[in-house]
Amino acid sequence: MTQSLPQDVLDLIALEELHFSQAPEGFFKAWKRGAEIAGPEWFGDGTPEGLQGATNKWDLRPRVPLLNDALNVLSGGQRMFLSAMVSFYNAREGGAMLRRCGFEGLSDLGGLDLERRKVIADLVLNYSGW
Repeated sequence: MTQSLPQDVLDLIALEELHFSQAPEGFFKAWKRGAEIAGPEWFGDGTPEGLQGATNKWDLRPRVPLLNDALNVLSGGQRMFLSAMVSFYNAREGGAMLRRCGFEGLSDLGGLDLERRKVIADLVLNYSGW
């Protein structure tokens, strides 16, 4: 005997499928916004032209060695924001950077301004792996 699922459950499944089919593009848009906010020097080829011409997240990989070297001279908010972004690209590197910033948990992201919080929230919402 086959029993069908209630319509509200089917609607929820369809909504989730739609979200996750669009998530990679949503992630890229949020990532690019984050790179624009932080500055092109930290991503991809490090140029404004590279940032503007990027068509996917791979074009805007974080420049992790450069970021690690500069971490101590960036402002607290910039360190936290960039480290959080790196953690999507490489959990180990990003986690180490966050620890260096004194990050102890998600509530520490409360120190970010609204624009940066929205980027991090959109990255979390749309993350489907690097």
